[in-house]
Amino acid sequence: MEIQFHKYQGTGNDFIILDNRDQRYGELTNEQVFFLCDRRFGIGADGLMLLNLKDGYDFEMTYYNADGRESSMCGNGGRCLVKFAYDLGIRKEMYHFLAVDGDHDAEIDLDGIVSLKMKNVTGIKTNHGDFILDTGSPHYVKLITNVMDFDVYKKGKELRNSAAFAEEGINVNYVEQKKDDEIIVRTYERGVENETFSCGTGVTAAALVCYHNENGFNDVTVQTRGGKLTVEYDRIDDDHYENIWLCGPAEKVFEGNMLIS
Repeated sequence: MEIQFHKYQGTGNDFIILDNRDQRYGELTNEQVFFLCDRRFGIGADGLMLLNLKDGYDFEMTYYNADGRESSMCGNGGRCLVKFAYDLGIRKEMYHFLAVDGDHDAEIDLDGIVSLKMKNVTGIKTNHGDFILDTGSPHYVKLITNVMDFDVYKKGKELRNSAAFAEEGINVNYVEQKKDDEIIVRTYERGVENETFSCGTGVTAAALVCYHNENGFNDVTVQTRGGKLTVEYDRIDDDHYENIWLCGPAEKVFEGNMLIS
């Protein structure tokens, strides 16, 4: 089978995107997705997405991790898919699409910043001073110092595969607070099984944990290895966050055709 692919990235979190509005790629196997995401033998990416048609929506997002398995929500992936839709000629002031965790809205400003509305968050748990929460995907957030010198791969892999999380997996975020409204985040992602340059749902989780206004509007700048994102949200109380927006760049890298078996 020959595929026509498009490669996009959002702060270094990179994705293969396929236009599946005619259902031509509906039978992709896990093995084929894994091959395409392989950085030595395939195209190379942190994940693969299909843009599908869906009644009542501008499009539907189907997301696969680099290991080939269909996965939970990907924030940077969602932002890149919105930019892809725009490049296809789907032009909207406000996009409305369906993902695995439900409805999402998104918009693109005049500077090309893509802002994605995330799901509301409740049910934050603490674990020996760390935090566990779901922002569309499950995340573990640990506050540390000197995060850029930290062995994220080794420690993240250990925690992700620990007895408590091995079966379902969890994304592990190490966070350094620089200012009240500025943090640095590095993430070990399940499904990629490595540190990625950025993780949108992880950045969102870290920003919620690191609120600077006790209640009401918060705006947190997040530095990742791949660039800067911002997360805006309303903190209702200790365990309730609404109107959450993940904002940052999303860019096309290249496109091409490839034969796969």
